[in-house]
Amino acid sequence: MTILKTSVAKKVAMALSGLFLVVFLLLHLAINLTLIYPGKETFDAAVEFMGTNPLIQVMQPILFLGFIFHIIMGIYLEWTNRSKRSVKYVKNNQAVASSWASRNMIWTGLFVLVFLALHLFNYFVPFKTQDVSDHYALVTGLFKNPVYTLLYVLAFVLLGIHLSHGFQSAFQSLGTPREKCNKFLVCCGYIFAIVIAVGFSAVAVYFYFN
Repeated sequence: MTILKTSVAKKVAMALSGLFLVVFLLLHLAINLTLIYPGKETFDAAVEFMGTNPLIQVMQPILFLGFIFHIIMGIYLEWTNRSKRSVKYVKNNQAVASSWASRNMIWTGLFVLVFLALHLFNYFVPFKTQDVSDHYALVTGLFKNPVYTLLYVLAFVLLGIHLSHGFQSAFQSLGTPREKCNKFLVCCGYIFAIVIAVGFSAVAVYFYFN
């Protein structure tokens, strides 16, 4: 696509796809929290609405394409950045210049991708291919599996780390004034990352022990 020929355009597209996924995460977390309160009836009603609403059905393939685009563009940009480096920085110098999260965005993202495939296989596939009437039981039942719950928590901790850099990086790619907004965006990024990591993990741990 001609519009994505420049590196700046690619970074902007990467940022927009990331922020699109941020909105999805917030919506997903809000629905997941209804597992705990108000509980089963509200969660099942929310899932039923998401599964039958025409607008949501249209958005599902767009969301899927957003994930694919974000992953492919992230891998491409990482590969391009590494191939353009003429000098390999010493590990200590890298640590001073950038955070661990920023240096390992590709790896945290790939782990989350692997878990996402597992999550879709365990929940989304049965939802689409079987007559599942009790979504609450399906989800909470998965959290009784210690291996699944451990992977779930680890995935969202790594996603939190990924978001702690990706959130502020996305806004910087869109041209926010670095001097005025950088500290604020970094702070917002950390808060958002903690909310996502703790929120999703807390639901899993709650049902594992209850």
